[in-house]
Amino acid sequence: MIRFDVNISFLLKEVSFLERFERAASLGFGAVEFPWPGDENLAAIEARVYETGLHVVLMNVDAGDMARGERGFLNDSNRKGWVRARASRAIEFAKQIGCPRLNALVGNNISGKSREEQFDQVRENLVWIADYAAAAGIEIVVEALNSFESPNYLLTNTHDTLTLLSEVNRPNLKYQYDMYHMQRMEGNLIATLREHIGWIGHIQIADPPERHEPGTGEIHYSHVLTALDSLGYQGYIGLEYNPTRSSEESFAWLPGDRQGAIDVSDLRLKEV
Repeated sequence: MIRFDVNISFLLKEVSFLERFERAASLGFGAVEFPWPGDENLAAIEARVYETGLHVVLMNVDAGDMARGERGFLNDSNRKGWVRARASRAIEFAKQIGCPRLNALVGNNISGKSREEQFDQVRENLVWIADYAAAAGIEIVVEALNSFESPNYLLTNTHDTLTLLSEVNRPNLKYQYDMYHMQRMEGNLIATLREHIGWIGHIQIADPPERHEPGTGEIHYSHVLTALDSLGYQGYIGLEYNPTRSSEESFAWLPGDRQGAIDVSDLRLKEV
């Protein structure tokens, strides 16, 4: 049995961000995720979470202006104070809304600085963030992105990401495995799941190459999700895709009740 949450940054754009909480609940979801929403909406978001009864299962630490290509600043020694202030703010807000997990993007390559120098700063910041989060009972996840859409991002494969996590060596530091990004970069999704499931704290899905809903691209999701289920994965799977039609129509491959655990055999991927 597997559980899905809906990323309300990618989906439900038919309504305003704050309205997406109620829309997600009305469409049968019990959980959502989203990037850092900006300080101005935090009180309103907290109210929506409690009004709808939704679980927020993942939120990003502030990574800068994502639309302009920024992908965090953990590698930038000149931004250490900013990074830690924003991470602590995210951790405190996560506590308020009961979010158990934060995604910390590590940053884009900085011209004129060596990769090792940048990773020294990433490791130092991840130690600080993970320890701060551990005191609040929160997990930190680190994600690899594909280089086609994020050409300067420092982590683009599983091997380098897990090497970093091993070096930092904190029990609450895990891998956010995005199948869309990693199918584009390295493939071998099932083999990676089987080998590294113990490192994986959260999973996100979309179907490459266009990043649409499962069943529209090259990943055989029935096969992949069956393999994931057999491994006993207990976390959520975030729907982080751009729908080919309305958000509601793009959920046709899911059963109507999306709040709890779903049997893979109940997915209607072949009908999409």
